[in-house]
Amino acid sequence: MRLSFVKMHGLGNDFAILDGRDAELPRLSPAQIAALADRHRGIGFDQLIVLSPSRTADMAMRIHNADGSEVEACGNATRAVAVLHGTAASIETEGGLLQARPDAAGAEVAMGRAQFDWQDIPLAYAMDTREMPLGWEMLERPSAASVGNPHLIFFVNDVDAVPLDTLGPEIEHDPLFPERINVNVAQILSRNAIKLRVWERGAGLTLACGTGACATATAAYRQGLVDGEVTVRLPGGTLTIRHDAEGGIHMAGPAQESYRGTFELDHFS
Repeated sequence: MRLSFVKMHGLGNDFAILDGRDAELPRLSPAQIAALADRHRGIGFDQLIVLSPSRTADMAMRIHNADGSEVEACGNATRAVAVLHGTAASIETEGGLLQARPDAAGAEVAMGRAQFDWQDIPLAYAMDTREMPLGWEMLERPSAASVGNPHLIFFVNDVDAVPLDTLGPEIEHDPLFPERINVNVAQILSRNAIKLRVWERGAGLTLACGTGACATATAAYRQGLVDGEVTVRLPGGTLTIRHDAEGGIHMAGPAQESYRGTFELDHFS
């Protein structure tokens, strides 16, 4: 079976999008997704996005990391889908219902409210997630938040000094996190600017992570480190995160199409 895809990215965080809104798609196995994600022998991507009809929204979006695992939310991919769709839309995800609208610069997404209870992250046992009494080598006392998927946030003096390529996978797979965890290291630059690097569960180091930017900005705002609207500077570019009066998180930033193509599914079985 030959399938069509659209390759898109948000700040270098890249996706292959399969659009099944008008025609039913076969369900791909984790092994097939991992093979497609291979940057030498497949399409190459951080996440595979599958769109389908929804009974409760304009469309449904399923998100698969490069290792084939399925995750609940992806902020950069939501912006990409909004740009692909072309008009404001409600998007059903495993992490909840999102509202997105394209704009001149890319798209803005209403991400909902962050969750901070240890069971919402989730953690293996009860703990205050504001400033956790934990440490992994140079990384200590993180915050935790869920914005549809789980994030751990460390505030450090210099994000570039952190060996995130080695500490990231160690923390991701720690038994404290039964569903694994995304690992963020953040440097507060001012009341309205944060520098951020992210190790994504199932994907590794990425140029940008939308939900990581949301979780980090919210954790910093919760601790009084920043104001309600901040720019988050990632290796791939900058996102703007804004908190409304009800605690809702709004993320704005670029997203664009790279190219379109097809592949023979049987080649990746």
